[in-house]
Amino acid sequence: MRPEKKYLVDEVSDHLGKSDYVYLANYSRITVDETAELRAKLRNEGAEFHVVKNSALNVAAKEREMPDLGEHLTGPVAIIVGGNNPSGVAKVMKGFFKEKEKVELKAGVLEDRLLTPEEISELAELPSLEVLRAQLLGLLNQPASQMVQVLAAVPRAMVQVLQAKVDADQG
Repeated sequence: MRPEKKYLVDEVSDHLGKSDYVYLANYSRITVDETAELRAKLRNEGAEFHVVKNSALNVAAKEREMPDLGEHLTGPVAIIVGGNNPSGVAKVMKGFFKEKEKVELKAGVLEDRLLTPEEISELAELPSLEVLRAQLLGLLNQPASQMVQVLAAVPRAMVQVLQAKVDADQG
């Protein structure tokens, strides 16, 4: 492999190593200003948008033992990588596509699983990572708070009985 091709493959491989996911997008009708806008939105999620050569992406994906992306590597391809919130990034992409009607998701890879555009759209519907963490903490705390309520009920009932006795004796 020629040194310049090896450099491109290494660069794409470095991008792929930034996260457990990668989304492939067709960016053919997007303007420079729209690209800058999309990159800014993705940056808020810790993600990056890179235009790559299909051949370099194919070789880098094979080197990283990713699922076969060959059928999705037609036309202009950009990759979206980075950050640790794949659903948040999918939300940004879905919102941008809806707004601009230009960028089209072709496929994605989450860990070692190939995703269809429909699956990426479903991923975008998930709550944010912070909301999921809060929901999980709520579920974990629920049994403990219920146990405290049960344990506190016995002394509370005893105090109420004693108070009723005192009130009856005074009345």
